[in-house]
Amino acid sequence: SRWRERERVCVCHPRLRRLFMRLRHARRLHLATAFPEWRPLDFFHHEILHASRKEGSRARVGRLHTPHGTVETPGFVVVGTNGAVKFVDHHAADAAGMELMFSNTLHLEVHPGPAAVEAAGGLHKFIGRESRPLITDSGGFQIFSFAHRGQRAMPGAEEAKEDGEDGGASLKSSRPFPARHKYEVAAASSSRDGPPPPPRVRVSEDGASFRSYRDGRMLHLSPESTVRSQKALGADIIIPLDDLPGAATAAAPLEESVARTHRWEARSLREHLGDVRQQAMYGVIHGGTDERLRSLSVATLARWPFDGFCVGGSLGRDRSELAALLRYVMPLLPRERPNHLLGIGDVESIQVGVRLGVDTFDSCWPTRLGRHGTALTRHGSLKVGQVSYRDDYGPLDASCDGFVSRHHSRAYLHHLWRAKEPAVHGLLTLHNIKFMADLMADMRAKIWRDEL
Repeated sequence: SRWRERERVCVCHPRLRRLFMRLRHARRLHLATAFPEWRPLDFFHHEILHASRKEGSRARVGRLHTPHGTVETPGFVVVGTNGAVKFVDHHAADAAGMELMFSNTLHLEVHPGPAAVEAAGGLHKFIGRESRPLITDSGGFQIFSFAHRGQRAMPGAEEAKEDGEDGGASLKSSRPFPARHKYEVAAASSSRDGPPPPPRVRVSEDGASFRSYRDGRMLHLSPESTVRSQKALGADIIIPLDDLPGAATAAAPLEESVARTHRWEARSLREHLGDVRQQAMYGVIHGGTDERLRSLSVATLARWPFDGFCVGGSLGRDRSELAALLRYVMPLLPRERPNHLLGIGDVESIQVGVRLGVDTFDSCWPTRLGRHGTALTRHGSLKVGQVSYRDDYGPLDASCDGFVSRHHSRAYLHHLWRAKEPAVHGLLTLHNIKFMADLMADMRAKIWRDEL
């Protein structure tokens, strides 16, 4: 009651309100957190093999050891939202160089449900990937997408508007408007008549509630429930629930969001530590492009026994803001623990991130490009549907030794695209996975030579 009275006094005074929010955040964290000191896990650790000696570089080569295999770092993590890479069998993706695959807890919660996956022996056995590692997220980004009908929270929105999904350079984007059915359902009420209903995604201290895009039933995610779901899935790396504000969020709501995220992460971590199950948990650094909030987030989470850290939240409006953010944040992170940049996977941003010390990246960008007819090559993007490739009988990428470039010509892939053969989506996706694996291997080699 004393704290409620103080809040009533402060509500009309913005500066006093911000101070009050900080004090309340500190009090809640003090009451909620009494964690043991972080120690390396027997079953999970990041081995640093070499740190670049090039002036100004923080790049490093490492090896992430997990219960289901190792991951070379810096590395790219392929997104398999529902436990599958769209149009590509993950055994073929593994052969192309996919080491760590990223699946989404919220979508797996909607179907088939964590209980069904656990009954099958966990996600590794359920999808038949028992000798390679997996990572699952909590659903925080999807909650944002549901609440804002697929808006972007990351850089690339302007470029995507210009280029479109088939060749755009967006860094982390949502589905195009015609495919937003799941976002609309998740945010809507059950009524289908009359004007559009008000959004029904509700975020509170307890968590977030929204409608299932599959059958319309109300679902609720809390920090504890998302961790329990990820325990049932059994991925090697799990992520706590976070609150993701948009890129244009004002200072006061952004600060409140960061405070809520810290409280949610504390609750998630406590749930995780009660039943570790040979899983590592990464904390998520938030704060938008506000350096003070980012510094606060690192200082708060680095004291807790997270096994690694993700840089998440809104990462700026374009690549220059992303680069500036990483230049500030990366030196603050504990070097002895691995880090991951959430939702960023375009070549230019990866090159910047690797120089600044990012260990792993994830994005659906390369595979989405493949599904929409664009192949990534060492000489730039190639849209196979263009008429100039109709009589081009050369390999897709002469400098690539992957399955697609060894077996198929540009003319054949052009034919498949024009004939609307579904096989082309898988072939181009597989090629782009190989391209990303080769890109990361080339950068690791440059770091070893102190060239990056």
